[in-house]
Amino acid sequence: MTEQYQFLPSKDVSIIGIPFNGGQPREGVEGGPLKLIEFGLANQLEEMGWSVEYQANENLCELRPKEDPDVLNLKQPKYVSAVTQYVAKQIAQAAKEKKFLLNLGGDHSSALATVSGVFEAYPDACLIWVDAHADINTPATSASGNVHGCPLSFLTGIAGNHPDFGWVKPCLQADRLVYIGLRDVDDPEKKIIKDLNIKAFSMHHVDKYGIGKVVEMALDHVNPNRDRPIHLSFDVDALDPSVAPSTGTPVRGGLTFREGHYICERLAETGLLVAADIMEVNPALLDDQCVFKTVETGCSLARCCLGETLL
Repeated sequence: MTEQYQFLPSKDVSIIGIPFNGGQPREGVEGGPLKLIEFGLANQLEEMGWSVEYQANENLCELRPKEDPDVLNLKQPKYVSAVTQYVAKQIAQAAKEKKFLLNLGGDHSSALATVSGVFEAYPDACLIWVDAHADINTPATSASGNVHGCPLSFLTGIAGNHPDFGWVKPCLQADRLVYIGLRDVDDPEKKIIKDLNIKAFSMHHVDKYGIGKVVEMALDHVNPNRDRPIHLSFDVDALDPSVAPSTGTPVRGGLTFREGHYICERLAETGLLVAADIMEVNPALLDDQCVFKTVETGCSLARCCLGETLL
């Protein structure tokens, strides 16, 4: 067991790049993982004492089918399914080898891969979803048909049967999921969250209670005995656009720099964190200064998940 991480026998981290944009219409987000690596993320983790393995997955575009019509309202379903199924196998293998999983997106449809892979290795895990958006539309309720707004409906089993996503097993119980940072939630998603009794902390709750209290309440709900592995899925649009501007669906009024980092620091402090996703960094959006700010923030969030502290 490592000094800090209860489920990891050694300080080995597997960085899985998911350079993929097929779950939404904006190009550029596929460049996020490489930009984080070019910024020095792997070297930074090595300097922190981690042994780093990096799978770039630069050839995911080769999985794009020649024809990929909309099916049951979803756009590019065959492409999204092929990529996420491929990456899920990589993630499951590394997780079973007891390596920390650091998954770099790519758009948030990639969570079909990350959550499926992590939960195959840790079926009793819980998921903390930090995002401006709920990403739990079903194919039927999605207004856009973009899969990056639907992964949690498949993972919780409420999406219904879709011919292109038969491989996705419902692995996530509603009481093992908690949201932090919501502020742009579709009406059908609000109903789903209430009907499934999913614990959700919007920015209203962060304002009301403070981020420290919110994180403890989130942990109390999904991990009351502090004995379950934790998977953190962090969409950088959870942060205020002043902190992480280069992302595809920014929403004003988000988490501050410190609030975002506190979440990662606190989850690492539990010793239960086994996987972290850093998603939706899009280095093609806005100017170089905005890209630098967003990439720098993505790297520092990842370092906090792997044990970097202020003192």
